[in-house]
Amino acid sequence: MNENINIAVNQIIEDLREMSSSKHFDQLSRFGINTSTAFGIRVPLLRAYAKKIGRSHELALRLWDTNIHEARILASMIEESDLLTVQQVDRWVNDFNSWDLCDTTCDVLGRTPFVLNLIENYSTQKEEFVKRTAFALMCELAFHDKKTQNVQFIEFFKIIEREAWDERNFVRKAVNWALRQIGKRNEFLRLQAIETAQRILLQGSKSARWIAKDALRELTDEKVIKRVNKKK
Repeated sequence: MNENINIAVNQIIEDLREMSSSKHFDQLSRFGINTSTAFGIRVPLLRAYAKKIGRSHELALRLWDTNIHEARILASMIEESDLLTVQQVDRWVNDFNSWDLCDTTCDVLGRTPFVLNLIENYSTQKEEFVKRTAFALMCELAFHDKKTQNVQFIEFFKIIEREAWDERNFVRKAVNWALRQIGKRNEFLRLQAIETAQRILLQGSKSARWIAKDALRELTDEKVIKRVNKKK
């Protein structure tokens, strides 16, 4: 079995090399993506390739261990969420070195039964991409999870408000993203998000002002209001 996995991993790495593009590689750094172990492959190509492979926990683990940027993104796409453990998630999240790897992996992390604990834990961590994970997971739940109730998102607003001071680029952008994404889930949460943004604005820090003003600009836009109210 291990020999078969080794063959599969080697073949996947070769396929990834063939999918790579020097033009796309050059674009990665302009988007703030760490290219130290990247090949330069467009995400839609990775998604299509992941569908061909199918779900495989063992293969996901092996691909992650290659340390290749796109192989790790692919690993997150084929991982089986019901087989994830807190220990594995912690290990993966602490390996994050780029926003795209963080955000893509949150798709599978958001389906774990312990996602709420992950959000609470990661939201106070010092490492930039670990902390970003908490807010990317909030966005994942706001966009995809139809079962999570408003009361839980109200709790997320408290975390967002608490952490709005953090001026690190990939944290403040994620805090802002979470505030806006939750606010677009329904009309009740839109109004609650506006109130949260107004309180954040009063904090006075440069980061808080940017987070609040940008969120208020979107959440009070007439087109956004119409889209949110259509969800009723």
